[in-house]
Amino acid sequence: MTPKDVLDMAKENGAKIVDLRFMDFPGLWQHFSVPVGELDESSFEDGYGFDGSSIRGWQPINASDMLVVPDPTTAKMDPFYEVPTLTLICDIEDPITRESYTRDPRYIAKKAEAYLKTTGIGDTAFIGPEAEFFIFDDVKFESGRNFAFYDVDSIEGIWNTGRDEGPNLAYKPRHKEGYFPVPPMDKFQDLRTEMLLTLESLGIAIEAQHHEVATAGQAEIDMRFQPLLQMADQLMWFKYVLKNVAYRHGHTVTFMPKPLFEDNGTGMHTHISIWKDGKPLFAGDKYAGVSQEALYAIGGILKHCKAICAFSNPTTNSYKRLVPGFEAPVNLAYSSRNRSAAVRIPMYSASPKAKRIEFRTPDPSCNGYLAFSAVLMAVLDGIENKIDPGDPLDKNIYDLPPEELAELDSAPGSLEEALASLEADQEFLLKGDVFTKDAIDMWIEYKMENEVNDVKLRPHPQEFFLYFDI
Repeated sequence: MTPKDVLDMAKENGAKIVDLRFMDFPGLWQHFSVPVGELDESSFEDGYGFDGSSIRGWQPINASDMLVVPDPTTAKMDPFYEVPTLTLICDIEDPITRESYTRDPRYIAKKAEAYLKTTGIGDTAFIGPEAEFFIFDDVKFESGRNFAFYDVDSIEGIWNTGRDEGPNLAYKPRHKEGYFPVPPMDKFQDLRTEMLLTLESLGIAIEAQHHEVATAGQAEIDMRFQPLLQMADQLMWFKYVLKNVAYRHGHTVTFMPKPLFEDNGTGMHTHISIWKDGKPLFAGDKYAGVSQEALYAIGGILKHCKAICAFSNPTTNSYKRLVPGFEAPVNLAYSSRNRSAAVRIPMYSASPKAKRIEFRTPDPSCNGYLAFSAVLMAVLDGIENKIDPGDPLDKNIYDLPPEELAELDSAPGSLEEALASLEADQEFLLKGDVFTKDAIDMWIEYKMENEVNDVKLRPHPQEFFLYFDI
């Protein structure tokens, strides 16, 4: 779509407002709006000014002026605003040099796609994330100097079997039994379908929607795979649509990886494949029907997994999900069917076009632009350096003898460990100037100061249970 096409689209749909959206460094959509009369063909080159010092992890106060430059190919009509509104995803530029901003996550994703082409390995990286989420009915939390609490609730929560609901009609999924009964046990079929149809109305192809394993409204809606940058854009629309559909029905959606104790956490199994000249690179005659390149790609992911986790599992809460021994994909191994392995080779289809590798460790709290780019860079490093992934892990991990189990490496046990791994292992990300040292250093600094240390300094309610009477 060209700038002229966007202007025609705005006119055809009666748009009165243009919403300009961009991604902050940690991973939330930001926006501001202008009257549609402020949009013309030159706007797609000149951009719009804003204060970059007010965005998390970006500019200092003495160099705050920045530009958002709309990408005409991203134009969509917003499905929620009362006033007809054209929405454009924007790139970030320096207003003086007009150079792309190194900490703009979308720019990093663009560079990752460009680097793939320069390697000659392929020309397209397809990404297919399975982003899980929870639908809650009530959420309260607060943290002060002398107190802390959280309280989440759901009509589906198994803990509400004894609540007076006037009347309580039961049908609440037991812990780990939400995959996937029909209504009335499943309370959110219609809500998920509305989410699905809203996404489709925006041109986002959907493969399926269903309840997930946990009680209390855990769910999943799967988008059909797309090229990396397009999928990162779509992931932002995905989160936006799900949150707003739920909100207008009196519910709330969270992509927090582990909101419930002793039930399944929320992951984002991420499928990746590389194609060249319209042909899949990962189909072949090796283990599970993949190519040697696919095995090398797996080797790259396993080698760099701990560093990747700094982007793909970027919250302290992420590591409440990634706990060994609880079916979490923490084992740095690969398999065709073993779901406790970090990398799986899906066996649903024998078609060469369906051959891909599934990185199961990520969760949907991530910034998709950064996470997908980091995964691609690890895949390319594996192929370029012929990294052997070793033998597959097809045994039941929980039946392994202690000596075999001890040989298995694991994903990081904390965000702090993941950030330390990123500090020590980042050369593969710096190739082609995809991730810059500046961006990586700011990521580590921001996460340590604003999240890791912030959580570490606070007493936990369970510590009172364990230690108050010492």
